[in-house]
Amino acid sequence: MAKRKTAEEKYKEKIRKQQKILEDFAEYEYEWSGDLITWYRVKKLDMPEDEYRACAFFRNREYRNKLGSLTLLYQMNVRCNDELPEVTKELAFDMLRFKYKMYAQVLKTGGFY
Repeated sequence: MAKRKTAEEKYKEKIRKQQKILEDFAEYEYEWSGDLITWYRVKKLDMPEDEYRACAFFRNREYRNKLGSLTLLYQMNVRCNDELPEVTKELAFDMLRFKYKMYAQVLKTGGFY
């Protein structure tokens, strides 16, 4: 007979799942931020300050020292995924740029930089 989980065990399980989601999100954005920086470098374009700041936030893993920042960024990511049109090959760069502009706005509004 299987043992039922206590309320505390259920709570800890939910917390573990949420932490895993945020860790996966941070790794995903770490890679994309590097891709965005590389794209600007290859095209020999100057990267706007707000986009660079958002990329640096992920590249330097600043979210580790700023509690709540990663959750806010994740919420913005979910919102972007829900509200923006589907990404096509032609729009991919512009969509990524827009997402990092939104991340910068979230960080600024939240007082994380």
